[in-house]
Amino acid sequence: MCITIPYGDTRQILDLSAASSLEVLETESPQAKGPANEDKIVLQAMAKPYGGVRLNDLAADKKTAILIISDHTRPVPSRHIIPFMLAELRQNNPKIDLTLLVATGCHRGTTVKELVNKLGEKIVAEEKIVVHDCFDQETNVDVGILPSGAHLVISAYAAKTDLLVAEGFIEPHFFAGFSGGRKSVLPGICDFVTVMGNHCASFIDSPYARTGILKNNPIQKDMLAAAKLAGLAYIVNVVIDKDKKVVQAFAGEPESAHSAGCAFLESYCRVKPRQKGDIVITSNGGAPLDQNVYQAVKGLTAAEAAAAEQAVLIICARCEDGAGGESFYRALRDCSSPADLLKEIRQIPMNATKPDQWEYQILVRILEKHQVIIVACPEIAGRIAEMKMHYAPDLETAYKMAQEIVGLKAHTVVIPDGVAVIVDR
Repeated sequence: MCITIPYGDTRQILDLSAASSLEVLETESPQAKGPANEDKIVLQAMAKPYGGVRLNDLAADKKTAILIISDHTRPVPSRHIIPFMLAELRQNNPKIDLTLLVATGCHRGTTVKELVNKLGEKIVAEEKIVVHDCFDQETNVDVGILPSGAHLVISAYAAKTDLLVAEGFIEPHFFAGFSGGRKSVLPGICDFVTVMGNHCASFIDSPYARTGILKNNPIQKDMLAAAKLAGLAYIVNVVIDKDKKVVQAFAGEPESAHSAGCAFLESYCRVKPRQKGDIVITSNGGAPLDQNVYQAVKGLTAAEAAAAEQAVLIICARCEDGAGGESFYRALRDCSSPADLLKEIRQIPMNATKPDQWEYQILVRILEKHQVIIVACPEIAGRIAEMKMHYAPDLETAYKMAQEIVGLKAHTVVIPDGVAVIVDR
């Protein structure tokens, strides 16, 4: 049996016909119910919103409204969402003062060119658009205390508006459980201090801070509370297929609409190995998500969930952009061991969380128990070694390396796209 694994814009192919024990964990891509007309799918969801209150009725008596939109890092098909939300906001209230607030979280600001690519020239030219800045203390205000005790500091535009609504999309998320919904507020429009607190060591360390888990997830608990404190009243969230096209939409009251969207997606992407793998092979789904080691941690969490004790994990990630951040790279390079770094991170309080801490915390959690081999471009080989992992130029070489570690009778689990699945443990 030959397996094909996404790798950059190409594929890695491995003949596993001689493997003593093998299973492949794949999911269906979410499918539209009926003809896949993206605009129609969104409009139908908005016509029958969860909670029973349409957006035009919510906006009818409001003077101002903020519509939170996704930034350049998210593949949200905004052209099939935002025009309809704007139209309905103005339907019963043509004079409502509308502003689009770009939810950048702690990312860099979205450029005008990126906004045009996302929204189209007409909306960018005609609508008021504000790009959130998590570091600008003058434009962010404290609106309350979250269940964790952290302060919720959000964009003043959102805090002062009469109506707060948001777009978004839902996908599995490696520590928040699922994206979408309340994530438009936290981290989307929060101050740096609030985002760092939400990604703190104790939250990341929770066994519930895993892909596909919302219940008892401390990260989600604060996110949900943040959305309520901010007054998020309505969302339009979509599920997209592998071609980034809308296949289903969920609109209305934020908590119930998001829950319905998560349940829909989960029905497609949950998998479970019949036996934990001694060797687990996965990827980050190819470009653009396998651009660096930082991003590859996401795919590795799927391999981790399918792995037996002391298993070897192989991830195909081209990593053309290198490690993906100096603080991330140096944390792994400079530690005496993954176990020592993990112990150190666990002592860091919420109010002292460092940038990228959550990403290297998850990686060393994996490295404490498993050896990791990264199939990547040769330019990154040295850094991979410095970060306490193994480099391989191709999947065939990586598999031979893994067999040398765990033996020829290893049970092999293959997860072709690690970021598209929820692995039951």
